[in-house]
Amino acid sequence: MKVFFKLALAAFLVFSAIGVYFIFSDAVNLAGMFFVLGLVSLSYGIRVKQTLKGLTFTVLIFAAVCVSMFFPKPFVELGGFKMSNLIVPLLQLIMFGMGTSMSLKDFVGVIKMPKGVFIGIALQFTIMPLLGFTLAYLFNFPAEIAAGIVLIGSSPSGLASNVMVYLAKANIALSVTLTSVSTLLAPLFTPLLMKLYAGQLIEIQVWDMTLSIIKIVIIPVIFGLLFNHFLKDRLPWVDKVLPKLSMFGIAFIITVITASGRDNLLSIGLLLIVAAIIHNLLGFLLGYWSCRALKMSEAECRTIAIEVGMQNGGLASGIALEMGKVSTVGLAPAIFGPWMNISGSSLAFWWREKPLKEHI
Repeated sequence: MKVFFKLALAAFLVFSAIGVYFIFSDAVNLAGMFFVLGLVSLSYGIRVKQTLKGLTFTVLIFAAVCVSMFFPKPFVELGGFKMSNLIVPLLQLIMFGMGTSMSLKDFVGVIKMPKGVFIGIALQFTIMPLLGFTLAYLFNFPAEIAAGIVLIGSSPSGLASNVMVYLAKANIALSVTLTSVSTLLAPLFTPLLMKLYAGQLIEIQVWDMTLSIIKIVIIPVIFGLLFNHFLKDRLPWVDKVLPKLSMFGIAFIITVITASGRDNLLSIGLLLIVAAIIHNLLGFLLGYWSCRALKMSEAECRTIAIEVGMQNGGLASGIALEMGKVSTVGLAPAIFGPWMNISGSSLAFWWREKPLKEHI
């Protein structure tokens, strides 16, 4: 198994080196092909190492982004069909899958853990929107790009945070409850926060955004909850199929958004990546130490830190599309998504090795 990992790593390095050579030789398409081959090789190679296996999907996302940067046309329009038209249906499928993994028991956590839920939700919808606004201002991004940073900060947490909390050996019940509650509160808080922090950047139609979130998130989640309650035991194969479809959907959405905003990414991509990294890492940091200051347990501190730092990039992308600004407002969510999986899994594995010592 180690041999396979080394071969895959060697293939990644060789393909990447060839790609760099073709970049300098002005053979851009060939360079892109070899970069993609390198990333695909790496994604399969790291699967043999348990500590890196969780990054497989993230590496494949980077491969997909690479494809869309070098070969954008098929992901923008194919045979007269705009590929962005698939984003909302795919998001609804992903949210339906989220609903099937939830139950009414998840909302009972509000009663069982009121302090943790209240603090987690409060931090989620204060720290990240304010950070997004501050970073957009400091980096002086164009208005619609800046609004995208505020949008990802104003979005609720996603299912990926539950996985990271599990890996970190933190409070899974609290994590699931926070994800569920923040998702249901999104139609209220996300439009209002966008109006507050991004209203001076672009026009924000609060009611239209609320309806978009209800359509993209709330209705599919409710159908997922009903499916989980009435049909899940009769159709056990759904548990195996939906996660794979969700992963494909996320990869496809990021690919389409990247292709649509390729020109903007080429001009400000590096700065936007830096802003996304700072946004995410400060979310973890401020979420954790705010909980420490409020005398919460170590498990709760870790859980809320992950919930605060990891946003639902898919929902933010869908909102950007509904606004008709997927190639600008949608860029920050597309970048934030892959990065938060790297940082979140790294933080989770680091915490996993550290005992849950209570604070003095």
